[in-house]
Amino acid sequence: MTLPAETDTVVVGSGPAGCALAGRLAAAGADVVLLEAGPDLGPRDSGRWDAGLLDASALSTSYDWGYSSEATYPDRVVAFERARVLGGCSSHNGCAAIRGARADYDGWRQPGWATEDLVPLFEQAERAFRVHRYTAEEVTPFHAACLEAAQAAGIPLTADLNDLDEHEAIGIAPVNIDGGVRFNAAFAFLDRDYASLRVIGDAAVGRVLLEGSRAVGVALADGRELRAARVVLAAGTYESPAILQRSGIGPADLLAAAGIACVHDRPGVGANLHDHPAFVVGFAGGPELERRHAERTGWTPEEQSIAKLRSSHCTEAFDLHLYPLGGPHPRRRDAWRWELPVACMTPRSRGTVAVASADPAARPRIDHAYLSDEHDLDVLADGVELMREIAARMPLLGEELGPRASGAGLRKAIRRGVVHYYHPGGTCAMGPVVGADAAVHGLEALYVADCSIMPAIPRANTNVPAAVIGLKVASLLGRLDADDASLAAFGEGHHAR
Repeated sequence: MTLPAETDTVVVGSGPAGCALAGRLAAAGADVVLLEAGPDLGPRDSGRWDAGLLDASALSTSYDWGYSSEATYPDRVVAFERARVLGGCSSHNGCAAIRGARADYDGWRQPGWATEDLVPLFEQAERAFRVHRYTAEEVTPFHAACLEAAQAAGIPLTADLNDLDEHEAIGIAPVNIDGGVRFNAAFAFLDRDYASLRVIGDAAVGRVLLEGSRAVGVALADGRELRAARVVLAAGTYESPAILQRSGIGPADLLAAAGIACVHDRPGVGANLHDHPAFVVGFAGGPELERRHAERTGWTPEEQSIAKLRSSHCTEAFDLHLYPLGGPHPRRRDAWRWELPVACMTPRSRGTVAVASADPAARPRIDHAYLSDEHDLDVLADGVELMREIAARMPLLGEELGPRASGAGLRKAIRRGVVHYYHPGGTCAMGPVVGADAAVHGLEALYVADCSIMPAIPRANTNVPAAVIGLKVASLLGRLDADDASLAAFGEGHHAR
């Protein structure tokens, strides 16, 4: 589609937040242009979606931005996978549709963003994503064994991992999967029949256009410009702050170092970066487990079960996820993958996103500063030991492949092998950068609507929470409420095709 000269609202980024926001505003009749840096592959039945993006049984790595830790670690480079394609990370993730805990959203202390304010939006997002729960027959032998072992270790079984007040349990995660297809945010929220919605792919944004203190549009990386009455950045935790910084909005000293003139000194832009730090422990597969999987027919996803656990340092709700991964290896023929990763769901470590220049083709520098706060290491070390208590009750599972250490040796191994849980947030946080209305402090007609505005990421996989942010900001910008007539024709997934 050709880039128009102007629009009422331009939404930058088509991840869960951007799709939900753009679709909801368009349903209410607003003139919206949705820009995606990667390709627009069309509706579900377009024939242009590749099998890896549609197959929900394993993560996809196609259409990746190429973000990484670069020189952060002396002995390795950690990839920070983010999808550069219509639907954003909802087009390549594990599809766990998790809400978190009541303490998460109440803890933001932002008017209009408390748990009870957001529950109706979670319900709407889950309907649009076609969220459902696996039947007993669909649970794989590995995940069934995980459920049994956790119960034997004293972890209660739950039928609803999204009970916001249940603090320790294991269950089968609800998922946004439809007939084995990863039902991404584009399928869920974008109706191509909306006359007021235009979706444009291969449209990476370089910076926001400003006239004085007012945003008046965006400049694309290729030099094209789009004028707009308001600009909403939904480009994600890494790219939204980078776009602001390239626009001269951010910490004055950072901008000066990058050779960018400071238009609006806002120190919080790019700060407060955090994710759920994780540590993965692999196991050999017992012959009976592998036989059962080899003989299995039908749907065999590698992710299904999640345990909410409490470390000895937990003071509220829960602070750990155990998220087993098991089945045929996604990249090695005739091999198996059996892993029991743990993640700290209450991270205190904080990092940064910083551009090095105004060049939109240059990736921002991303430093998560994982485990810079000792609390996160303490929680993960407890998590590994709790995981081992569960693994010891899984006779189908083989021996631990590593690190086989405890105490100081385990802590050293965690520091050496910490990875991310694919849930970055916080770099344009409500409070320091935007208000509860998602508007950037001190500027007009400029908003941010994605996981970057989270003051603290929830104890959850962030796909559905991101969509909730999009729906919430749409309601603020469009002055929409639950009684708005346009809601009846939105969010049911019927328009995905």
